This record gives sequence, C-alpha cells and structure tokens, in this order.
Amino acid sequence: MSTVELASPARSYLEEGYGLRSWLTTHDHKRIAVLYGIGITFFFFLGGLAAALIRWELVTPAGDLVSAETYNKAFTFHGVVMVWFFLIPSIPATLGNFLLPLMIGARDVAFPRLNLFSWYLYVVGGIFTLGCLLLGGVDTGWTFYTPFSTMFSNSHVLMAVVGVFIVGFSSIFTGLNFIVTVHTMRAPGMTWMRLPLFVWSMYAVALVMILATPVLAMTLSLIGLERLFGVGIFDPALGGDPVLFQHFFWFYSHPAVYIMILPAMGVVSELITHGARRRIFGYRFMVYAIIGIAVVGFLVWGHHMFVAGQSMYASIVFSILSFIIAVPSAIKVFNWTATLYKGDISFDAPMLYALGFVGLFMLGGLTGLFLAATALDVNLTDTYFVVAHFHYIMVGGAVMAYLGGIHYWWPKITGRLYSEAWARFAAILMFFGFNLTFFPQYILGWEGMPRRYHEYLPQFQVWNVLSSAGATILGVAYVLPLVYLAWSLRYGARAGANPWDATGLEWQTSSPPPPHNFEQVPVVHEGPYAYRR
Repeated sequence: MSTVELASPARSYLEEGYGLRSWLTTHDHKRIAVLYGIGITFFFFLGGLAAALIRWELVTPAGDLVSAETYNKAFTFHGVVMVWFFLIPSIPATLGNFLLPLMIGARDVAFPRLNLFSWYLYVVGGIFTLGCLLLGGVDTGWTFYTPFSTMFSNSHVLMAVVGVFIVGFSSIFTGLNFIVTVHTMRAPGMTWMRLPLFVWSMYAVALVMILATPVLAMTLSLIGLERLFGVGIFDPALGGDPVLFQHFFWFYSHPAVYIMILPAMGVVSELITHGARRRIFGYRFMVYAIIGIAVVGFLVWGHHMFVAGQSMYASIVFSILSFIIAVPSAIKVFNWTATLYKGDISFDAPMLYALGFVGLFMLGGLTGLFLAATALDVNLTDTYFVVAHFHYIMVGGAVMAYLGGIHYWWPKITGRLYSEAWARFAAILMFFGFNLTFFPQYILGWEGMPRRYHEYLPQFQVWNVLSSAGATILGVAYVLPLVYLAWSLRYGARAGANPWDATGLEWQTSSPPPPHNFEQVPVVHEGPYAYRR
C-alpha cells in the first residue's frame, strides 16, 4: 500500500477531543463507529470463549468436563452473544456507521444524537446480558423456544430477554438513521444508480431492521408476560400454542440472517471490484439482487419449522420460496466471479478475505438447499449438519467479510498501515481453521449426531476431535488481527488519503477523515467504480 500523503486538514476526527467525556458525548458518526467496534470486539471474544468451552467438552464422548446444565448455558450464551451482540450489529454499526456518510458525500448521519443513543442502548443491552451470565446464565438455547423459556427453565431467562429486547431497539434506530441519511443527504450528482453496493446493502438491511425487529420485540415481551403473569400465549397448559412462538421468532430471525449476510455481501462487492481493478460486473443486477434478497427473506421463515407441526402445504410453499431466494444469491456469486475474470488481481489481505468469503458462502449456500428440501430436512433437522450450514454462512461468511472490510478501510479509519504479511497469514490460517472446524460437522450431521448434546456416541469422536482442533487454529487466527492491528495503531506507517488507489468518495478525503468528513461538499459525476476496465 502506498504511503503518499495528500493534503489533509489540521486535525482528524480522532484529534477532535482526547478525553473520555468527549468520546462518550460525541455526535460524530465515525467516533460512534469506533465505540461500537470496541464493544463488538469484546462480545466477539466473550462469545468465542463460550464456543471454546463447547469444543473442549466435545473432544471426548462422555460429558466429563462440564455438566449438562453448564453445557446448555454455554451454548445459549454463545448463541445470544454472537447473534445479537456481534453478527447483527458487526458491519452495520461499525463499517456502516463509519462509511455510509463518507460514501454518499454527507457530513454525518441524519440524526447524530439518535446514533449515539443507539450505541448506549447497545451497551445497556450488553450489561443485562453480562448480568445474566454473572448470575448463573440461561439454559433455553439462543432461540428462547417455548415452553423451555416460559415453563421449564429456572435460569435467568427474563434478564437475557430484556438484554436482547433493548439491543433490538438499537438496531431499529440505526436502520432509521441509515434510511433517512441515504434519502436526504446524498451529495450532488449521487443518484440512486451511482450508490456504491455497500450503501445499497446498508439501505436494504436498514429496511429489514425496521420491519422485522419489532416482531422480535413483541415476541420477547409476550414471553415476559407469560413468565411473570401466567398469561396463556405459548404455554399449552394455559391454552397457548408453542408453534405460534416459532412463527413469530422465525419471522424475525430468518430476515435477521440477511441482516447479517447482506452487509457482508456489500463489503465483498467493494473488496472484489478493488482487488480486480475492474468495474463491478452487472451493477444493476447486483442492486436488484440485494433488494430481492431483502424482500424474499421475509417469506421463507417456515423452512425452520418443517418438523414443528405446521401444515404440509405450508411446508411445500416455504420449500419452494427457499429455493427461490437462492437465485439472487447465485446472481451475486456469478457477478463477483465475472468481475474477477481477466482482472488485474492483487492478493492482498482484503482480497484474500473476500475470496474466502465467496468460497465459504457458496458451500454454506449449497448446503442450505439440502435443508430447503422437506424430505432431507426432516432427517437433518437438529443434527450437526444444521450447525455446520449456519456457521458456514454466518461465521465463515459474515466474519470473513467483516475482517476483510476492517483491513481494507483500516488506513481510512486510523490513518495507519498494518503488516501485510501478517494479515495475509491470518486470512489463510482463518480459512484453513474454519474448514477444519466446521466441515467435519457436516459429516457428523449426515451420520446422525444431534446438536445441543454434551455426550455422544463413540463413533463420532474422530470428527469431533478434528473439529475441536480446527477451533483451536481458528481461535489463533482470530487473535492475530487483534494483535497486529493494535500494534499498527502505534507503530504502523502513516497512510495516505488513498493508499489503495481506490475509487469512491471515502478515499477522496484524508486518512483519518476530519470531523465533518470533507472540506468541501463533493460533486459526483460518474458511478462508484470508475476503474478503466
């Protein structure tokens, strides 16, 4: 990466104020993104420790490390933290907050105070979740399925539910901010079809956040009512219907899958077009695919319920819709591949993360078609096949894209360069460790090993040992970026305004940017990927 300095303002957003109070009261979207980044990193490694405990337990067939109750609490905490405090906010709250105004030529988001309030809600929700852990945890699983969460569990379900309820409003307010910002604050000449694909992904995700998250909030509130006051909503002993809970929960949670993966697709689109030094292939089709995924994502929640007792005819419809939603995802993979074709490809760290995303997302997506077929899903439901599929999409996909984006925009965020050699090594190690961790779980699921069990039959041990070994490698690969990126903050070479020689408005200001992003309001004359090819 080049270290050529361009003209820069007297101070950056990092120099606007050094005290803790100046950060905790800031309205600058860039500082708020950094605050989110700190919290998200903390919860990522906290959830990772719970995952490590799970894998250590599963090295041997006997449940000889922790009790069944502790194991239940470990995978519940892992799921709650990773889904709601890392995966869902990871890219929108950090990269989205930092980059969206820069990419459209705006000085900030539409509602800066609401943006800061969203971060405080995230922190408060996290405090409730940490309190739940310190008081003994919750053992219902991260989905809070009834009647476990309303009748049978004596753990701290309400505290966990309140934490997720609060952080849901953080997502809603962030989504509202993004929508209004994109509609009202684009620079002159920034038409809808000149928006970067990352901005399109943030816009689509914001719509999903606003439309889907209130359903989760309502559902969690009903759990509280039933648990506190005995209102018969989901409890069959009180005249309720536990399948109703699953309909409510998955109506939110399947669109939530796209809250996690659509931002990753936006990041990867930026990384691939830069890494290939080519205009993105089929820009309009990429836009339509983003919107199509967001829309159809609301119509497929029932494929999580093929064995839950829903109508056979409903299952057929949901199966067909689940195959249909694979089409826009396939369009994106095809267009990324076509963009790479005959490109001047540079295998720097962001590109390695992007290529890793494409490979893992393809395998996760293809195995999703197995689960969309009702006959196969009946046999694979609640096996490790589902665990592997979910992690290939959510962890292999979303985390690889998140780290790729962090590496790509790190010079813009911090004004510093990192060690490219270490970054490439970490990306390759992560890809290897991830596959060693989760591919054996496809085999375990196909052979019938159920998930959520802390004991298993001896014939499954070899694959579990391989998976746990891979998890150890993966853990090292996750720690490495934390080390060398932190090192770069003090010792890294200073970055120029555009060290990647990339297009896009975010590269037309200093690194790091000034408090109000641009010295003058930019005027846009062409599309977002103005490479020669």
